[in-house]
Amino acid sequence: MSRAINTVITGTGSYIPQNIISGNEFLNSTFFENGNLLEKENSEIIDKFSEITEIVERRYACPDQLSNHIGAKAAEKAIENAGIDKETLDYIIFCHNFGDIPSGSNRIDILPSLASKVKQQLGIENPDCVAYDIIFGCPGWVQGAIQADYYIKSGDAKRVMVIGAETLSRIIDPHDRDSMIFSDGAGAVIFEAEESEEKRGILAHKTETHAVNHGNLLTMGKSSHPDETNGNLYLKMNGRKLYEFAVVQVPQVIKKAIDKAGLSVEDVNIVFVHQANGKMDTAIMKRLFKLYGKDTVPENLVPMTISWLGNSSVATVPTLLDLVLKGEVKDYKVKPGDVAVFASVGAGMHINAFIHRF
Repeated sequence: MSRAINTVITGTGSYIPQNIISGNEFLNSTFFENGNLLEKENSEIIDKFSEITEIVERRYACPDQLSNHIGAKAAEKAIENAGIDKETLDYIIFCHNFGDIPSGSNRIDILPSLASKVKQQLGIENPDCVAYDIIFGCPGWVQGAIQADYYIKSGDAKRVMVIGAETLSRIIDPHDRDSMIFSDGAGAVIFEAEESEEKRGILAHKTETHAVNHGNLLTMGKSSHPDETNGNLYLKMNGRKLYEFAVVQVPQVIKKAIDKAGLSVEDVNIVFVHQANGKMDTAIMKRLFKLYGKDTVPENLVPMTISWLGNSSVATVPTLLDLVLKGEVKDYKVKPGDVAVFASVGAGMHINAFIHRF
């Protein structure tokens, strides 16, 4: 039997900011919708928000931390976990959407690239270690993993590190109740080439972009406060339409990836899905199993961290993976031979998924 090149996960790391932001932090906020002050009590708004999203807490970075700083912290842990020489990395792919945003500012900095900043912080001197960024909405890290697979399968690379990091707390509108969804964090994963007669690692992947009819579900826009005149733009989303889009489209993309791998949903042992909205992720899983003619989703299939970490965009999936692999998510673990689905959805509108056998 011929030996194939597999793209396997060999190391993970994450950085979870220490600042815990509970719902009580928003009790004195002033929320507007369509230019009008929301008349409900903030406590009622916060409780309803938590009921819909399942988010109770979120994490914010310290004032002196930028996205590249927390990304570098996750990267250091991943390199240590993989037990590799950092100089042997062929690529560093940093996935984000807003670059570095200083505390107290609303202006982004992406020059030089965050990947280059991380390479500099790590002290990697090898010029053949190519560092670049991906801006792909929340599915950025999953897409970075897919690019790593292309590099490795082509023979062009043997080791690729994919980082997902974001400080969304600095680009959200404090007068928009949707701002309570977003958080900060970082995750990093090392992918390596492995020659084997057994097919494992990344088995298949699928990506779609639904821009024509759905590209404006996540955009940048003015503050919800009608009197704000500072010219800042903030992260805005059409929550209801985004939910409807994701519940219909994401299961189909996941199924295409599973089918492409020559597997069935019954072969899947764990699902690492973007932590955007707890109830939305539950609905996505139910719809996925319906596509295979199944009425129920097995227990302990989909680990969730959104209740205490919130939505940190590109960081949610690699952070979740790291926590599960290190036994920090109750009732979830991964063993050799297990098949995992990695999937995400976000601005663009992009959807992607890849299948990985550990």
